[in-house]
Amino acid sequence: MGSFTTSFPESPLGEFKPLDPEEFRKRAHQTVDFIADYYNSIESYPVLSQVEPGYLRNQLSQTAPYNPEPFEAVLKDVQKDIIPGMTHWLSPNFFAYFPATVSTAAFLGEMLCTSFNSVGFNWLASPAATELEIVVMDWLAEMLKLPKSFMFSGTGGGVLQGTTSEAILCTIVAARDRALERIGKENISKLVVYGSDQTHSTYAKACKIAGILPCNIRAIATTADAAFALSPSLVREAIEADVAAGLVPIYLCATVGTTSTTAVDPLTALAEVANSFDVWLHVDGAYAGSACICPEFRSYLDGIERADSLSLSPHKWFLTFLDCCCLWVKQPSLLLKALSTDPEYLKNKLSESNNVVDYKDWQVGTGRKFRALRLWLVLRCYGVANLQSHIRTDVGMANMFEGFVKADPRFEIVTPRRFSLVCFRFNPGGAWSEPDSIELLNRKLLERVNSTGKVYMTHSKVGGVYLLRFAVGATLTQERHVMAAWDLIKSVADKIIGEIN
Repeated sequence: MGSFTTSFPESPLGEFKPLDPEEFRKRAHQTVDFIADYYNSIESYPVLSQVEPGYLRNQLSQTAPYNPEPFEAVLKDVQKDIIPGMTHWLSPNFFAYFPATVSTAAFLGEMLCTSFNSVGFNWLASPAATELEIVVMDWLAEMLKLPKSFMFSGTGGGVLQGTTSEAILCTIVAARDRALERIGKENISKLVVYGSDQTHSTYAKACKIAGILPCNIRAIATTADAAFALSPSLVREAIEADVAAGLVPIYLCATVGTTSTTAVDPLTALAEVANSFDVWLHVDGAYAGSACICPEFRSYLDGIERADSLSLSPHKWFLTFLDCCCLWVKQPSLLLKALSTDPEYLKNKLSESNNVVDYKDWQVGTGRKFRALRLWLVLRCYGVANLQSHIRTDVGMANMFEGFVKADPRFEIVTPRRFSLVCFRFNPGGAWSEPDSIELLNRKLLERVNSTGKVYMTHSKVGGVYLLRFAVGATLTQERHVMAAWDLIKSVADKIIGEIN
């Protein structure tokens, strides 16, 4: 790492200047050098942290320093104490969960966002933050070929949330209040919501926060025959049964790219069901939604024109850093009615004129960052063509890995690959042909592979089948990393079988 020669004042009795532009310039340059060196050396670290619980508490002081410490000493401790405890999501050998992508443009956008420290809760507090967000949300909507009903240039609009969890919570609250206005607030216990057994776990959490009874959160079973997509006929049956029981269906969450297997729910058919019962249809495209800027993937959003809202997270596959979740709604007025606040200290003529957007009324909290700067820089600096190429490159590497799996008779693909996630398992047959034995074998394989520190993967379980997930998408990943990962997986599998025999 780089060397550090300057330091903050060491005496609390001297002049204290928490933000001195020239001091900031020095420290920022040091920090950028540190970060660049980290990126250059990231492959030298174990992808999955090897530390034990409590390691850091035992290494650091139990109290904060009374006097200031030199900045170079702090950075040295980051290197010595913090980095060993990191699971390196930016490692090119990170194939777990879904990626958390980054880029130079987004980093610079975050620097600008942080430097301005704009708290753009309403238009007046930061006109540029509000209006840039409006522009960027419409830009991305155009890239996704969304209907005008989701755009500010049409009759809808979009907002940048932190995460999908927030986006889903906001829309559930809007759907809840729309229903309660019709049936009365005292009937909240009758409200029912729907998803599949593959819908992200954050969905049930958001429903509970919104006051939906746990017993009224329907997780409809999916099957391998339907590639674990949500069945419109089963949704219809569930809704009809609930209506007959005197309950009130209000919300259906469909997914484009589920977490376990990237299953895609049939939006057109689900919209037909939801629209028949006046149920709010939300489409969660957190991971795979970004791929729909490519014409070859856009069909996965067919039917979106009949949905009420859509969310996707550019921080997963769009090179924009955490946190950044796009939410579009057809009827912003329903969000505003459910989420708006109007304290005296925030009143102003422009807000009262209803001629501006006050984003505090589109989210759970009040304060908000200038997130649009990040997305704006990514779109400006890379353009649609490069973003499409980035997504296609990841899909191509996943396709290559899938080919490796299919070529080895001891391994098998568990579910169809649509994007850049490959779901597979080790199944050598013979004495290991029973389901419990296959699961045990794959658990052992995953643990061994991850313990090497050379690769990090995760698992899931769908339809009772334990599978390994190989998610391609870290910004620095190249074909050589995918090939090396496969070689490691095969080598570990060979050793396990050798030990058994």
